Amino acid sequence: MNVPSIGEFEELVLLTVAAQHDEAYGVSIKSALEEHLDKKVNVSAIHVALKRMKDKGLVESRFGGITNDRGGRRKKFYVITMLGKKALDRQFELRTSLYQAIPKINFG
Repeated sequence: MNVPSIGEFEELVLLTVAAQHDEAYGVSIKSALEEHLDKKVNVSAIHVALKRMKDKGLVESRFGGITNDRGGRRKKFYVITMLGKKALDRQFELRTSLYQAIPKINFG
């Protein structure tokens, strides 16, 4: 199966979904990204990225139970798929090989 390409933001969201295994949802992903990136992230952008990745087969979703603290709304949880893990592995290999190709440069 062909591994779909992903952009930088999708990669960050997918990494976060994988790290939060079976507990990832919009707000938890937003909080983790803001902590790691040290900047604000729009939750709508996260949902758009999750939708794109779901369409590509990189993540799957399920609804949690109804809770009173959410006004009767259910959380939508995301998990990475095998294809999603392959996409992350490919990104890691690409970035590592490019990084290793940087020659020793003296800026002094």
